[in-house]
Amino acid sequence: MKSEKIKKTNLLENLKHSITFYQALGFENLPIRFKKRSQLPVCDLSQIKNKEAALRALQEEIGDCRRCKLWYKRTNIVVGEGNPDAAIMFIGEAPGREEDLQARPFVGDAGMLLTRLIEKMGFRREEVYIANIVKCRPPMNRDPETDEIESCRGFVEKQIEIINPKVIISLGRISALTLIGNEKLKITAIRGNFFDYKGIPLMPTFHPAYLIRNPKDKWLTWSDAQKVLERLGMKG
Repeated sequence: MKSEKIKKTNLLENLKHSITFYQALGFENLPIRFKKRSQLPVCDLSQIKNKEAALRALQEEIGDCRRCKLWYKRTNIVVGEGNPDAAIMFIGEAPGREEDLQARPFVGDAGMLLTRLIEKMGFRREEVYIANIVKCRPPMNRDPETDEIESCRGFVEKQIEIINPKVIISLGRISALTLIGNEKLKITAIRGNFFDYKGIPLMPTFHPAYLIRNPKDKWLTWSDAQKVLERLGMKG
């Protein structure tokens, strides 16, 4: 009974935050559907024309988030940053130490490597959008746990819906498997192959932190990036 009460409380809290989010955008009717009890409500964002306003409202909805246990030890919530009209959206798994301190995604050593990849692809960092599945740093940089992912994934789903990129590049195993929806897949098997995320091409590749430990695999990630450029019509 106690567990059921907690679930109902979380559901009502999520609904409250979503109502506040859409009221801030001027919505009078909220077309809401629920995918799973553990997930945030998924709403139709197709009517939102001002992406910057939508992203600001989403950040207000996240607020001082305490929806999962990660809030206890975090310094900052790392929502995401970049161009709201980006053609490419990079999605990692969770903030690290430097990201937690600066409240920005991918600013540590792995972030420097990601920035070099973005520039090698012919973009500036501010021209793309960068986010994570989980918005708070897991202790000791451990993998995000299932309940933490489920508590947070609704926010990255809303970011994707607002930005509506032409291609998503998922960075690492957890990002790819969360977006694809299959926990049994292996990143070594799926990287370099396009998947579909709600009509958007999704390219899984290695996380930059993995490439720091395994620099010999950098050429594989560059190969994946070239396929993305080809999909965008930027490489013959």
